[in-house]
Amino acid sequence: MTESQAKTFLFEKNQNPLAASEREALLENPGFGRVFTDHMVTIRYSEGRGWHDGRIEARRAFDLDPATVVFHYAQEIFEGMKAYRLRDGGAALFRPDANARRFRNSALRLAMAPLPEDMFVQSVRELVRVDRDWIPSADGAALYLRPFMISTEVLLGVKPSSDYIYCVIASSVGSYFKGGAPAVTLWVSENYTRAAPGGTGEAKCGGNYAASLAAQAEATREGCEQVIFLDAVERRYVEELGGMNVFFLFDDGSLQTPPLTGTILPGITRDSLITLARDLGLTVREEPYAIDRWEADAKSGRLTEAFACGTAAVVTPIGQVKGRKYNFTIGSGGAGQVTGKLKAALLDIQNGRAPDPHGWIDRLF
Repeated sequence: MTESQAKTFLFEKNQNPLAASEREALLENPGFGRVFTDHMVTIRYSEGRGWHDGRIEARRAFDLDPATVVFHYAQEIFEGMKAYRLRDGGAALFRPDANARRFRNSALRLAMAPLPEDMFVQSVRELVRVDRDWIPSADGAALYLRPFMISTEVLLGVKPSSDYIYCVIASSVGSYFKGGAPAVTLWVSENYTRAAPGGTGEAKCGGNYAASLAAQAEATREGCEQVIFLDAVERRYVEELGGMNVFFLFDDGSLQTPPLTGTILPGITRDSLITLARDLGLTVREEPYAIDRWEADAKSGRLTEAFACGTAAVVTPIGQVKGRKYNFTIGSGGAGQVTGKLKAALLDIQNGRAPDPHGWIDRLF
């Protein structure tokens, strides 16, 4: 598919879309990741032919051979992004170019065929336009978009696949945490690590998340909402949650977040909050932060707030940290003022309630 062809997808309308009344009932309380729209995008890749056969079609199951490479060697990547309902009834994406760039980088790390960035952005735009009625209008709700790519060559030999399917599906969503989670409690993982230097930590691939599930299950058993991972070398420095980046706010008004050294996902929400924090006059440092230092700063009062962030959960205050050797509360144990300001500033831009000085909004209609 050439650059000009990337702007046109064959559209095959779903002949059995969900009735409007049923759709509206689902949108009243969609939860997260369980309510799906009528259509999806697919584009295929074949070695020697490149990207081809771009379609918008009815959402359906894939028919894959049991020997398909993705089942055996986990050659797959994905993205997470949202389309937001604007106050005037229109809709917009938030920084889709950044998702496209990260998707390409993930593909290169997994030895997959990189999808042209303009093709990625166009595919997401077109799906939102087709399924625009699925964008919720409730406060905090959005249309969550899941672009992903899987290897589809039928082969049991260990090598990069020669064939791929790129797909985008969409899901109407509400809050990621049930009840809105005014503040979450974290479990410090001492038995598991998320990623090691030279690994796939900075790629958005399913293997990273699969590796986090045992630690997340342990956190749940201990009564915590999320797990926090330490570095794989010294088991000392805070890295990220199972699926979110983390920030720390100090009593001098400065903000700190772990640096991107290849083991941490370069979150688009993370990057946006760094910019917004500086807009608010805060000093932001990207520096390592030890778990023992976190505990000491929380107990002394030097650390006043902490929060996690990501596309799905947006900004989530951290109220307490637990572990075999740890048990401390951050500030009052609830949402902090600066955390609230940063979350409001981000959401106001995403939902069109505030000016967009950085050109992040991609209006669709």
